[in-house]
Amino acid sequence: MVLKRPGLIETRPLLLEELPDPEPREGEIVVEVSVCGVCRTDLHVVEGELPPVCEQVVPGHQVVGRVEARGPGTGRVREGDRVGVAWLHRSCGRCSYCEAGCENLCESPTFTGWHLNGGYAERVRVPEAFVYPISDVFSDDEAAPLLCAGIIGYRALRRSAIQPGGKLGLYGFGSSAHIALQVARHWGCEIYVCTRGEDARRLARELGAVWVGEADEPPPESLDSAVVFAPVGHLVPPALRALRPGGTVACAGIYMTDIPTIRYATELFEERVLTSVTANTRQDGEELLAVAAQIPIRPQTTAFPLEEANDALLQLKGGAFAGSGVLRIRS
Repeated sequence: MVLKRPGLIETRPLLLEELPDPEPREGEIVVEVSVCGVCRTDLHVVEGELPPVCEQVVPGHQVVGRVEARGPGTGRVREGDRVGVAWLHRSCGRCSYCEAGCENLCESPTFTGWHLNGGYAERVRVPEAFVYPISDVFSDDEAAPLLCAGIIGYRALRRSAIQPGGKLGLYGFGSSAHIALQVARHWGCEIYVCTRGEDARRLARELGAVWVGEADEPPPESLDSAVVFAPVGHLVPPALRALRPGGTVACAGIYMTDIPTIRYATELFEERVLTSVTANTRQDGEELLAVAAQIPIRPQTTAFPLEEANDALLQLKGGAFAGSGVLRIRS
């Protein structure tokens, strides 16, 4: 499914086309795609909120499939291995951030499905060093959302400074939040969910949230930490007001509408912290996949065939399904 020109998803900008099969180069592998998750970041790419960086692109960065071919200089995986491909396609490995272990802040990164063709396709070419082995604990459908929604949700929890047993607020309850909730519950946290849509609120209750309210409704308890998953800037001030002194709000999105004026005395004073999440490191991915297998996390998924990618993103935009959407390329 090829994006040649960004546009509102209602105009169905993704086109089904035949492209040449990718050939692996030095250090690269080709993955035969089974499933690709449907992520809000894909929607930002398709609608142009993340501006185009190449003439055309195949979106998709939550890829599960099997290694079909390997290029020179590979050996970490074998043909037939099941692997996952995530948002971070490659980091430079040379800048000060990469050398400090902060490859998510790399000065010249590339991202799957934005800079390079991604997983809304039968095959994808990726650097071998940036793929993840996938545990047999997960089906393909279950594994796909872990590769972005899961990894970013995990990093957002870490950035929020939530401690085991703490009170955690989640603002917005889509794919990433419903995975983060399961991790936080594993840590013994009390979860307070603020979100629109009865299906999302129902899923939050089923997964163990102690309280569920409207998107900007004040929780009944002061929070130790909060994560804003919805790409909606006006949720940031109420999230800050819900914190106890010294608490942290982490904004998890790659894109967010403008944040309104923050009142210092009521929303930031008393050492409250506002921070953001930028991409992920491979260590984040390895840690999340390990804890997800230990729990084990069971993402709720709604499946679509590849050719219905426009419909899947339209339903994601409208909140028509709870949990995560996935495109099934092969069963």
